Amino acid sequence: MQKFIVSALYCFVLISCAKKKTELVWDVNMPRIGSQSSIRVSDLNGDGVKDLVIGAGENEYVPTKQGILALDGQTGSMLWQQSSEDLVFGSATLLDVTGDGVDDVFIGGRSCTLKSLDGKTGEVLWTFNPNEYAHDSLLKLATLNFYSGVLVPDQNGDGYQDLLTQNGGNPKIGPGVWEGRTPGLLLIIDTKSGKIIAGDTMPDGMESYMSPLAFKQKGDDEYSIIFGSGGETFGGKLFLARLSDLRNRELALATVLASEEGHGFIAPPVLADINQDGYYDIIAISHASTISAINGADLTQLWQQNVPDSESSNSFAVGYFTDDDIPDFFTFVSKGEWPNNTGSFQVMLDGRDGSISYQNTLGCTGFSSPVAYDLNGDGRSEAILSINEFDCSTGFSGDIRDIENKLIAIDFATGSEYPIDQKAQFKNIFTTPWIGDLDDDGYLDILHCQYYHSSPYISTFIGMEVKRISTHIKMKEDVLWGGYMGTKGDGIFN
Repeated sequence: MQKFIVSALYCFVLISCAKKKTELVWDVNMPRIGSQSSIRVSDLNGDGVKDLVIGAGENEYVPTKQGILALDGQTGSMLWQQSSEDLVFGSATLLDVTGDGVDDVFIGGRSCTLKSLDGKTGEVLWTFNPNEYAHDSLLKLATLNFYSGVLVPDQNGDGYQDLLTQNGGNPKIGPGVWEGRTPGLLLIIDTKSGKIIAGDTMPDGMESYMSPLAFKQKGDDEYSIIFGSGGETFGGKLFLARLSDLRNRELALATVLASEEGHGFIAPPVLADINQDGYYDIIAISHASTISAINGADLTQLWQQNVPDSESSNSFAVGYFTDDDIPDFFTFVSKGEWPNNTGSFQVMLDGRDGSISYQNTLGCTGFSSPVAYDLNGDGRSEAILSINEFDCSTGFSGDIRDIENKLIAIDFATGSEYPIDQKAQFKNIFTTPWIGDLDDDGYLDILHCQYYHSSPYISTFIGMEVKRISTHIKMKEDVLWGGYMGTKGDGIFN
């Protein structure tokens, strides 16, 4: 075990006293590849320990033999790997469709990549084929990137839940250039066959990069869906519709929840009851770092906040960060304008009124999202996040030589930050850590990724490390926000 890891973990142990040690269980090194995906977990090999699934790749627009990876949670060894035509940046959706009692994997990414894999073997169950829809006036647009999906109730009567996902975004077109962009397409995909059950374009005709949400509100007979349009340099809107509107190609009936000029909605929103009326309220952040809380009962605005001179592609961690029983929200945003962002703000908003209860300027630009848990047993959640320290003035696309990645915890009660792990000449730009009880021993585990950095360009991959840290923290309650888009990957806090 490297000396600096021992030191960082030792500091983390000091958060509270415990007999069990916090230690690095395993550290897996994989050359050449990297990831813009986040970890999902499920027991794939039946040994009683949850295993890891993550998308990967060698770099953008490069075919790879290691596009989707499954790692043994017990040892870190490779269970299986599957090839991909391009970088798989989405996070996996998990559902058993083969009937063997093991979750199967649904995951997508660049160049219209969307696959279903047998969770036990990694064999391909189906691959999305855009050529099947070349003669459909709307569905023929589904040729771009696929984002993280969520499950919706069975839509075609085959007895299996189906996949709600977004296709869109053309990263080959430069910032501020509209020519060549097409409307984002919201789709329902049959999880058994990979065929499109239904689809429709964004009501405003704009591009889209946002992973959608699906949920059932109190008293409703059917599911609602939330989706967003716009990008880094073009305006967009956040929409609410019925799932049946999508089924009928009637997304034009959607309600506009929020809008932004010159920026869209990239990070998925979260759902949490912040006015304690039994309805999910909607908390969203635009790329312009405008944060809106919308009443789930009547769609009125509860509060709004903005972080000036910043942009956000990061979603929230939800937890009880203040001293009341109303969920609060933590994220970090980038200083300046894409792609020349020059730093980072971390902000925690009080769910009661949207006021900023914590703000800091740790590290530089990054697009992973935080997670949350009460680490020290004081009744208030801490946030865990990955930050990168380098010369922020170079901007995201500048010449970056020296860099250090840190996984830290923030204690909002004291305003203190604690290192968990850190490593020089490593980075993590996109991957959200995972926290939870991997082996059901009653103690918190942490999974996170770090990526080698030797070239001047921060987005280039030359290898990655995946780590499992077993902590001394006795879990007195379930982890409610333990991964990207929450513990269940559905954006819902409950």
